[in-house]
Amino acid sequence: MIAPDIGAVIGGLRIDAVAGRGGMGVVYKAHQLSLDRTVAMKIINPELAGDPEFRERFRREARLAASLDHPHVVPIYHAGEDDGHVYLTMRFVDGTDLASMIASQGRIAPRAAVEMIAQVADALDAAHARGLVHRDVKPANILVAQGHPDDPQGDHVYLTDFGLTKSTYIEAGLTSHGQFMGTPRYVAPEQIRGLPVDGRGDLYAFACVAYEALAGMPPFQRDTELALLYAHVSHEPPPLTPYRPELPHAVNAVMARALAKSPADRFATCQQFVAALQEAINSSPDPAV
Repeated sequence: MIAPDIGAVIGGLRIDAVAGRGGMGVVYKAHQLSLDRTVAMKIINPELAGDPEFRERFRREARLAASLDHPHVVPIYHAGEDDGHVYLTMRFVDGTDLASMIASQGRIAPRAAVEMIAQVADALDAAHARGLVHRDVKPANILVAQGHPDDPQGDHVYLTDFGLTKSTYIEAGLTSHGQFMGTPRYVAPEQIRGLPVDGRGDLYAFACVAYEALAGMPPFQRDTELALLYAHVSHEPPPLTPYRPELPHAVNAVMARALAKSPADRFATCQQFVAALQEAINSSPDPAV
């Protein structure tokens, strides 16, 4: 199955442009003809879509993700198949993502960063309360809609791409296709080891994202993927304050706890982590923080 051309109509949606690419497929900006609205359409890679077992798992996970009715989770509209294409449609967010923001402007002002990640924490905790684990929390999956009508006073942040979501405690490590579950820069040690993963694995990845938003780089950087995975499992994260000397040293302790190797040593929820981080940042006497 070849990639669809711009202008092609699949499942009643006209493909208008490529909006992004990920490990599982390509996201397009599309127009839903029946309702005359713009949507995001994720078409799954052909090598995955051709597997009946994967298609069944995809439909199951789409239903789980669609059940998350939360203001900071991108709403899923429909999962379907047409002419061999397996796809998912969701709200099109007109804005950018956190990865692009960091790439273009570098580190984010501390209090602004906390305001953004607090919205993601709320979404993750809501998912975890339903027994769902995202498994691929990373800056590229955090969308920022500037001037959104739901939040006219600031940026409205969405967590997206629950395509790797799993029910809590199942299918750790690799999929049946041998795919690694997660992104090496942000993956939790227990996920690397193939151990059961719950919301605390998302918390670890989320803390890596928060670290990168504040430092301009993730906590672990290595030349090879293998060395990077080994660092997550075996090395302590470097303190944040060398990258942000204006921040109080209390932020280092907060990050160290959120990035603990053992899930039991981390914060219980993402919101607890953000609250501790915000308290540490607010203790700074520097008004520019």
